[in-house]
Amino acid sequence: MNDDAADAAHAPAAGPRDRSPLEDARFGAITVRQEGQERLEVEGEGIPRVTLERDPASEVDPQTAIGTRDPERLTMTIDGRTAVLKPAKGALSRRSYRVDVEFEGVGYRLVPDSVPSSRLTRDGRHLGDFSSEGDELVLAEWREDAEVRPTDAAVGYALASAFGTGGQPMWMMIVDGVASALP
Repeated sequence: MNDDAADAAHAPAAGPRDRSPLEDARFGAITVRQEGQERLEVEGEGIPRVTLERDPASEVDPQTAIGTRDPERLTMTIDGRTAVLKPAKGALSRRSYRVDVEFEGVGYRLVPDSVPSSRLTRDGRHLGDFSSEGDELVLAEWREDAEVRPTDAAVGYALASAFGTGGQPMWMMIVDGVASALP
């Protein structure tokens, strides 16, 4: 183990308030900030700033990082301009956890496609995959054949952080439910 690796191994783990930028392969340093379950901000030199806010008077869902999936209680802006945010309610299927955004004539969707990750599309075209537990640590893997724009990245990071990614397939949820009901 070299000295740098030894130092990293003994360094304290980064906490939620250690807002070190994430390094995106295409867009460089990106910072994701969550302020409890009320506000989230994504910014970086190569992307527009995205802000997502929950109405502080709304009931808080502890299962959702931003605190709600109710579109009436959420406001999203991209570079100061309003975007239309439409999270689905979330039920048994992965698709029921999708989150749609409309911004200046473009439609985005983040939808779980495996246990740990979700697929980001722009107008139906698969751009990349995101992984996050609904915190400030978001990982993006862009498709090599996709033309990814700065706004695409900003939206993807914001949605992955605010709503988390991934989901179990319906059959696995049913098996878990049956197993928990057995004596």
